Amino acid sequence: MISAGLEASLEQFSDPHLLAAGKVNLISLEAIQARLGPRWAFKRDQVYGFTDRVLERGIGADGIYLRISDTDFFIAHPELGRTAGQAACLRCLREVLNHFLGDDQMAATSVLQVTRIGAGALEARMTELATGVAGDVGPAEPEAVSEMAAAPAKTPAPGAEGSGGSALAQWTPFDCADGRRLRVSATLQPVYELKGFTRIGFRMKRRVIVMQTDEELSQPEIAALSAVDLLRVDVATILRGVDRLKADGDKESPLSLIVPLSFISLSGQRGRTELVKHLKAAGELVRMGIICEICDIEGVPPGMLLAAASLVKPFTLLVAGLLLAPTPAVVRHLPGAGLQALSFECPPGLGDAEFVGWASTAIGAAKQMTRSVMVYGAESTARLSTLASLGATHASLGV
Repeated sequence: MISAGLEASLEQFSDPHLLAAGKVNLISLEAIQARLGPRWAFKRDQVYGFTDRVLERGIGADGIYLRISDTDFFIAHPELGRTAGQAACLRCLREVLNHFLGDDQMAATSVLQVTRIGAGALEARMTELATGVAGDVGPAEPEAVSEMAAAPAKTPAPGAEGSGGSALAQWTPFDCADGRRLRVSATLQPVYELKGFTRIGFRMKRRVIVMQTDEELSQPEIAALSAVDLLRVDVATILRGVDRLKADGDKESPLSLIVPLSFISLSGQRGRTELVKHLKAAGELVRMGIICEICDIEGVPPGMLLAAASLVKPFTLLVAGLLLAPTPAVVRHLPGAGLQALSFECPPGLGDAEFVGWASTAIGAAKQMTRSVMVYGAESTARLSTLASLGATHASLGV
């Protein structure tokens, strides 16, 4: 049921073509209401305020959101197709649920596609997020990323980082949807095959910096950027790697380059088109090929991951999934997602015993799904040996 007085606000979105295209959705906070019980009445304003901030940041200037009932937020993003729009809703809801509940297990079933807007009520149904079915994810979805996403960001002023007329200058720095000016930096970190301790290539370790404060965004904060901004970060990351490899042109080409790309960027045709173009250019600078590392995959149904991985696989050596926390619960949902490897970072500051306990659990969970497990940021060669003994296949040194 729609709260009184909102019918006129929603009428503009009642176009059957807009609804059929999956561009209008709901996210439900019923899981938080149920968990809080009697405390909901006292906490709901806090929940609404936090959700507003998450949606304002995550939906961006091209989207519209509105709370329409005690637990439901209406979200319309006409510039995004079904998959990218619903994935953006999922990403926002996961952040809200994790903040208030400490887990996001109910996220996928709490994103609904609006199918009809009537007098005082909405009709909605479960999305592919809940069923885990790929549905119509694929090349037939021409509007999955907005026209803005395929356009480069504003060119920085002369003298700014990334300027100088290169392709990179068109993508970083840029003004994101919430007004912050961001720049993308990346370093090449050597990755070793642990069985023979031979270097197989480099991983791109990217950093997204808020220029006004020099603050570095965490991976969850990067994932919370709008779809347009995520694509800009992804393209800038690839171009940083290309520039690094070209700068080392007098040296022997590395075997491979591991490139992190966001699931949201890969879930739409225009995003894939832009990324594949740059992946091909990077692939020409390495001997074996590019490894595509898909980020922000927690909570994404395996069918949707499979669709994204399958469409980029022809242009890469292999497709890996980057996990924030490789727990058994997270890995349990990944079989059938088309991933050929899993990767994750070592937590900093662990003592030796803590490190062994963490690595044993993380690698053990990852090995349930794949034979190839890449662990980044080991603090010493001794810890590389420990990772190898526990079943990791590849690793890198450094934080």
